[in-house]
Amino acid sequence: MTQNTQVKVETSVEPIIYVVDDDEEMRCALLDLFMVTKKRACAFPNSGEFLRSADISVPGCVVVDLRMPGGTGLDLQNELNSIGSRLPVIFLTAYADIPTSVKAMKAGATDFITKPFVNQELLEAVDHALQLDTERRKCDAEQIRIRELAKTLTPREQEVMFAVVSGLMNKQVAYELGISEMTVKLHRMSVMRKMQSRSLADLVRKTEHLQRN
Repeated sequence: MTQNTQVKVETSVEPIIYVVDDDEEMRCALLDLFMVTKKRACAFPNSGEFLRSADISVPGCVVVDLRMPGGTGLDLQNELNSIGSRLPVIFLTAYADIPTSVKAMKAGATDFITKPFVNQELLEAVDHALQLDTERRKCDAEQIRIRELAKTLTPREQEVMFAVVSGLMNKQVAYELGISEMTVKLHRMSVMRKMQSRSLADLVRKTEHLQRN
């Protein structure tokens, strides 16, 4: 299961819908539904096979039955969370109850759908989950790009950058760091170039990315 624990940021691959359900008839029905709506999907009879075989690094979502022998849908959700996967999870169940649904949503589920369901309801939930996953991956990719740019800055340039984006004027930065105003200007120009920022507003946005966990 080593390959599944390596969570990558991938944005260019066609998303895939993972169906995890011990009911063979339900698995086939869901695969048919996704096929006719031109969505890429594959199915697994239990959580163990899914975790062993699925590539959770690619974009997509998981549609999982809540109650399954050998491991519930909540168990699978917890396992995905523990290995760092943020694939959106949609629960299907014929035995919905409020405490379970609340627990699932608090753990990050995007939807909790009761059986029998209307196909359009599930398709809308899947589209919403895939959109969330796409947006998150784009954000992650941008954050990685910005962190790589920031690594090219010298320690002094980093000090100047954070002082500038905090709202200090060049003269104030010079006083705070004990350097000349001309040196601040030179460092500031270098920061803008290395961070690929054409405006202060863009530099502020990028530093906000750097400060996120």
